Amino acid sequence: MNRILCSTGAVIGRPNGRDITLLNKCQEQLECDGYEFLMYDTWYEELDNIRNFMSGFKAPIPVFHVEKTVGDLISRNREGDSEKAIELFMINCSLAKDLGAQKLVLHLWSGLDSDKDMPHNIEFYKYLREISDSYSLSLMIENVVCNNSDPMSHLITLAETYPDIQFTFDTKMAAFHNQIDLLYKEENRYLFANIRHMHINDYCGGYKDWKNLNTLHIGDGHIDFDELFGFLNQMHYQGDFTVEATSFDQNGIIDFEALNKSFGKIREYIA
Repeated sequence: MNRILCSTGAVIGRPNGRDITLLNKCQEQLECDGYEFLMYDTWYEELDNIRNFMSGFKAPIPVFHVEKTVGDLISRNREGDSEKAIELFMINCSLAKDLGAQKLVLHLWSGLDSDKDMPHNIEFYKYLREISDSYSLSLMIENVVCNNSDPMSHLITLAETYPDIQFTFDTKMAAFHNQIDLLYKEENRYLFANIRHMHINDYCGGYKDWKNLNTLHIGDGHIDFDELFGFLNQMHYQGDFTVEATSFDQNGIIDFEALNKSFGKIREYIA
């Protein structure tokens, strides 16, 4: 059964001090089925406080998004980076397990170095997979933007290398590379078996239009969600959906109405 989740990153950010207690207000006002917990780099020093607060949080957190420094380190691959990436990844896995998550979203390539040496990143996946399996967490690789090649090519290579790999498919990231339509092609449909989770975000830019790489609500960009959900329904997609669209202003005020509107649109599509 599909669940509609809200990314904690959609409501918590620098403008509101990354205040995790705001989730109490979200729990009261948001009409979602649970949350995808986004780990921030500034929270490693607050792990005890986060665990204490989240122990009283009633809404489910089935998905945990690994802090993005892990992907940065894997991609940079200087001396000591691999060891640090594994150290941080294990911290993320431990927190995800404590929060009750079952799925783990990872940027396997990221930062300025991005996909400069994908054979290294692809090889590194197996070590991360061993760790996530030891925590009984399903590791999902996201089709994040690339500086050198494109995410679909990397998903194909990963699936060929690790046939049982799982993916998170992000609509904005795909649209940034003009690749949403590639998902519908017959020759790529085998990949759909590996997609267990979707990030539903809109995009208003052109091909690799970095200045417009914003995370938007459905209808605020040009992605054809009628076609996307028609395809998902045709393929009997059973995974979760996460809305990541930034929903706070420069003062940190959360736009609950915009989020609930996005949740409602997804429910209409999958009804």
